[in-house]
Amino acid sequence: MAPAPPPPPRKLPLLEPGSAFYWTSGAEGALRIQRCTACGTYQHPPFPHCAACGSEDVAPAAVSGKGRLATYTINYEPWIPGLPVPFVFGVVELAEQRELYVFTNVLAPVDQVRHGMAVAVTFEPHEDVWLPMFRPEDAPA
Repeated sequence: MAPAPPPPPRKLPLLEPGSAFYWTSGAEGALRIQRCTACGTYQHPPFPHCAACGSEDVAPAAVSGKGRLATYTINYEPWIPGLPVPFVFGVVELAEQRELYVFTNVLAPVDQVRHGMAVAVTFEPHEDVWLPMFRPEDAPA
């Protein structure tokens, strides 16, 4: 079996103390989203306190990595050299909570992408960053 091709070039996020868990937890095969330990509310992007109850007791928590595609756009502009186009950039509503959104690439042919489709997380490794991407839930990992 031939080795997997290298991932396309991407602009990578800075690994800052408050959000590094989001960008690196894919190394362990987990998607982590900040959750309030006081009231249980998830929030993304991370914030120093809970937007729902104000508690500062917030911490990363593993989620299922499943959701639905709330909306998307098809991009034809290669934002960096070598990035294949077209590609789908979507808003995924995670299964754990209504209106808990992740903005991400959807790894699927553009003609197969639909609003509301079930998606699952997959991770694209780049250096010390594991970018959370989503694919149709029934697609092979």
